[in-house]
Amino acid sequence: MQTIPDRAAIAARLLLCLPLACALPLTAHADEAAAPENWSLHAQATWVDQYHGDFRSPYAGVNSLSARAQAKETFDLTLFVGARLWHGGEFYLNPEIDQGFGFDNTLGVAGFTSGEAYKVGRSSPYGRLHRAFLRQTFDLGGGAETVAADANQLAGTRTKNRVVLTLGKFAVTDVFDTNAYAHDPRGDFLNWSIIDGGAFDYAADAWGYTLGAAGEWTQGGWTLRAGVFNLSKVPNATQLETDFRQREVLAELERRYALAGKPGAVRWLAFSNRGRMGSYADAIALGQATNTIPSTALVRRMASRDGVAINVEQQLADDLGAFVRIGRNDGSKEAFEFTEINRSVAAGLSWKGAAWGRAQDTLGVAGVVNGLSAPARAYFAAGGIGILIGDGRLPHYGDEAIGEVYYNAAINGWLTVGLDYQFVDHPAYNRDRGPVNVIALRLHAQK
Repeated sequence: MQTIPDRAAIAARLLLCLPLACALPLTAHADEAAAPENWSLHAQATWVDQYHGDFRSPYAGVNSLSARAQAKETFDLTLFVGARLWHGGEFYLNPEIDQGFGFDNTLGVAGFTSGEAYKVGRSSPYGRLHRAFLRQTFDLGGGAETVAADANQLAGTRTKNRVVLTLGKFAVTDVFDTNAYAHDPRGDFLNWSIIDGGAFDYAADAWGYTLGAAGEWTQGGWTLRAGVFNLSKVPNATQLETDFRQREVLAELERRYALAGKPGAVRWLAFSNRGRMGSYADAIALGQATNTIPSTALVRRMASRDGVAINVEQQLADDLGAFVRIGRNDGSKEAFEFTEINRSVAAGLSWKGAAWGRAQDTLGVAGVVNGLSAPARAYFAAGGIGILIGDGRLPHYGDEAIGEVYYNAAINGWLTVGLDYQFVDHPAYNRDRGPVNVIALRLHAQK
């Protein structure tokens, strides 16, 4: 465990990054938003320190959350570099410096507690190029709309009806399963199964990014999206396929509307992963035949694993919004990239602080219930391990239920300080362990 001075030193790194952020371009003002940018440079820095206390644990396995109190921190610093290449053509690079760990190197809870924690943790800062992609927009008419300057978004105009193609290295969730109120661990909720659909096993390396292409067709209040992306070479790996031999194909239909004069959107998503993956039943059968602990890694063969999700966001008042996510996937085979969740229901609210005189502050409250399929339960009960979970046994299954509340206080135009609390009941679906209380401090700077 890191000491308090160690974590204070990491926080100091964030503060040292702030002068850099201050020197970067600001988001375009309203009177200059329509003027197209030819290039842009933005930055963000985020530090999260999470702590959980002791909790009940009569036993533990290799992938269990430690029952002893622990504190872990993560830090990242990202540059967002963009350039306009030609009409409608934009290119973006996102180099990043990362450091730190999730609890137990991001193990022990299927709906993991920090979206800022990658599956690869390191004590020393290291550099990665997380995104390098081309975006091409084809205007189709319907009137013009303004595009404000932002990270990975050049200021200018585009038509309301359009086709957008994105190719290169980026996150599947940059384009799919987005939500205005729950999608950004740097600015809203932290829990994995709240910021993304828990049963959405999206293509990604251990850092959450992949190689692929996505297309979006927007016409009036509708948008149709489709994409194809490389899976990892083996489930939950650091190396990606490059030839789409193991791949994810997905589609999403979005409908935007107004309810009582307030904007909302509903998104229907379907995905199919095709790769070398292990069946839970095959792993159990091999384990019984050889008198060993079952392992999906020993029975992998080419197969498909499909899933669906519904994602809703709705503004309820000028300062209040709500969201709901529901998802389910094929529970007969191992999770390939994300986490061991076969069904998930999440919902929450997000308030801006105008009512208490803090218009730029945000209060968020959400809950999620994650579940396993019967084959997955049998596999973990027999001692199998997965991407994130595996207590060595599972005699008393229970749905993993998580509640989260956060408050972000805006210090000025570029710095926020947030407090976060999560209650995790039945961590890793185990009624014998927990509950776990998790608190976090988050500092986030962006320009």
